[in-house]
Amino acid sequence: MTISVGDKLPETTFKAVTADGANSQTTADIFAGKKVVLFGVPGAFTPTCSNNHLPGYLENHDAITARGVDTIAVVAVNDQFVMGAWARHTGAEGKILFLADGNGDFVRAAGLDIDLSGGGLGTRSKRFSAIVEDGKVTALNIEDSPGQAVESGAAKLLEQL
Repeated sequence: MTISVGDKLPETTFKAVTADGANSQTTADIFAGKKVVLFGVPGAFTPTCSNNHLPGYLENHDAITARGVDTIAVVAVNDQFVMGAWARHTGAEGKILFLADGNGDFVRAAGLDIDLSGGGLGTRSKRFSAIVEDGKVTALNIEDSPGQAVESGAAKLLEQL
């Protein structure tokens, strides 16, 4: 079942990629007592994710944090090495927290997983965005198609803050 507004995020452990390298962080470590913008992408370096979705959050970083957001985070079913390379490649290190959900544990528990094995990608994250306050979802936007970043884009999320 897909997580909904009002639900708490499922407890899981991510590999959080920072300028200091990757470290294990739990859902509580990242979200407890904070207002976090979280967006999910099917995969690092994929066309829509790299050319449209992530750049919108990077370009709007200051506008988003000016509205009381403590952290902007992106999650993908990729390993921490790929997520670290993507952070460096996009210039988003230090602005966006890159969360590696290597086995898809978080997206499955949140009901935000999608089977893209027909395209050779396996289980991935649906494209989504959320506002999470103290671990509780207060806004959630899920794309109908993984190739679009309209409903889950930074512009839509800014309207919700």
